[in-house]
Amino acid sequence: MDLTREPDPTALNGDTPTMRLFSLLELIAAKDQLVSLQGLVEETGMPKPTLHRMLQQLEAAGLLIRQADGRHYGTGARLRRLAENLLLNATHHGARHAVLRNLVEELGESCNITTLSGNEVVYLDRVETPEPLRFYLRPGSRVPVHCSASGKMILSQMSPAQRRKLLAHAPLKQYTPTTVTELDALEEEFKRVRRNGYALDDEEFLPGLVCVAVLVPGRANLCVAVQAPVMRLTPDKALQLLPALQRAAEAIARVEAEGTPAAEQ
Repeated sequence: MDLTREPDPTALNGDTPTMRLFSLLELIAAKDQLVSLQGLVEETGMPKPTLHRMLQQLEAAGLLIRQADGRHYGTGARLRRLAENLLLNATHHGARHAVLRNLVEELGESCNITTLSGNEVVYLDRVETPEPLRFYLRPGSRVPVHCSASGKMILSQMSPAQRRKLLAHAPLKQYTPTTVTELDALEEEFKRVRRNGYALDDEEFLPGLVCVAVLVPGRANLCVAVQAPVMRLTPDKALQLLPALQRAAEAIARVEAEGTPAAEQ
């Protein structure tokens, strides 16, 4: 027997009905697409009535949501909140927070760790600048994906088909005169971002706010970003901060990969 082999994700193992429900939830949450009852039957080999009953239970609990066609299921709001709360609580007092705090001390401006949740960017962690003039946003805050530096950075890692599918259902609101809302223009921006390795928000979300973001290496859905009022951080000056941002992103990548406290890095 090969004891190093990973467990089969399609086998809904569990000693209790609750654990089998959890196993089904894990299977669905790991997919980057909606699932159907018939597709799950074919994938798991479980009886259709049993899977149908399990899906109904998860839907009733708010962990899954049935789509308008009545046939497909996706992750529900309650499950997404659970995932976000885990990430938020894991970063408040942990090693990633220490990296972020050190970055703010180096740059003198507010810095964030961000991820994509649905069609918005959520702040997993944030450390504010001591400067009296600042844009105050707390961990858990959400910003639009199409006009935030982190949102553009994460979207640039997706395929064009994935991006268009997400943005087709996102409210591409015009927040400022410089907000880009046209899909073809956004697609060109994503190509530039992927090529350059960083993304800028040049007063596209809030008037007077400039932000630059880089990706955490090895994590297509995790960014480090710095933001400040335009009188202190112009787009040109933001590019000068890239080396420090990239060092912080690499430190966070090591924390993620090794669980090593920031003080030991």
